[in-house]
Amino acid sequence: MSDSQPESSSTEVPIWPALIVPVLKALSDGKTIHRKDLFHHAADVAGLPESARQETLNSGGLRYEQRTGWVLSHLTRANWIDRPTKGHYCITDDGRQWLRENPNGINYSQANAIFAQFWPKADHSTATEQPATTGMALAEEVEPVEQIEDGINRIHDEVGASLLKRLREGHPDFFEDAVVKLLLKMGYGGAEQRGRRIGGSGDGGVDGVIDQDALGLDRIYVQAKRYADGNNVGRETIQAFVGALHGVGASRGVFITTSSFTANARQYAENVPSRIILIDASRMVSLMIKYRVGVQVKQSYDVVELDEDFFE
Repeated sequence: MSDSQPESSSTEVPIWPALIVPVLKALSDGKTIHRKDLFHHAADVAGLPESARQETLNSGGLRYEQRTGWVLSHLTRANWIDRPTKGHYCITDDGRQWLRENPNGINYSQANAIFAQFWPKADHSTATEQPATTGMALAEEVEPVEQIEDGINRIHDEVGASLLKRLREGHPDFFEDAVVKLLLKMGYGGAEQRGRRIGGSGDGGVDGVIDQDALGLDRIYVQAKRYADGNNVGRETIQAFVGALHGVGASRGVFITTSSFTANARQYAENVPSRIILIDASRMVSLMIKYRVGVQVKQSYDVVELDEDFFE
């Protein structure tokens, strides 16, 4: 890139203008390349490490492929690349000329100025009424799908914080019930949803049990600790849970807390022969949102793309 552009610290994948030159270079030998192969070749040219190539969006797609796809859309519009057959691309004379003149690439502002002319114009009649902000400018550097996902993530963060607050302030019995409901929603307990809270006096050190089969021969035991932030679960508590599992002849358990776990607790859970899954507050609320426990869908949106098959 010809000058520095701010990038999200949470990703190793460069913003889409930085991938223009790699895409054109990947096509510079004149061959027609399938879209998937082009993704890989462009990533090689850009020097993306494996960790960057494995980054995923919430939708499950690969981030670098999504951003490279955005580049392909721009370059096709500008006639710098052509799509002679479905899913295959090649470079054009215009693309070769631009690459010769700009071997070091361009920044976001330059890319936006170049490609804006090739896309339908929106109605900006009221744009002057709203002052531009740095935040808006930075948001434009992210592809639309990622902007949507970032917005959803912010909503989930707010809802997650509210969920955690309500669970910490509620009755311990309610939290234990919520934990069992979560595991059942995740698919444990089978179609018959065989699971129940068993917390209270004489619970033997476990708060819930999930029957994986109709006769209850295969069971998962649950421990739920409703702790305040910072009051992390230590090794001794996990050891006590393992002892409780042994007491009921079990070898698998799930320990869920509204706080977190100390490093010693996590290390102990990894090394003990029993299979112990630790779920802290952050993961718990993420799972509750994902499986719709304690939350409901307010709105949903469809993201569309051009149906290339329609035009074949």
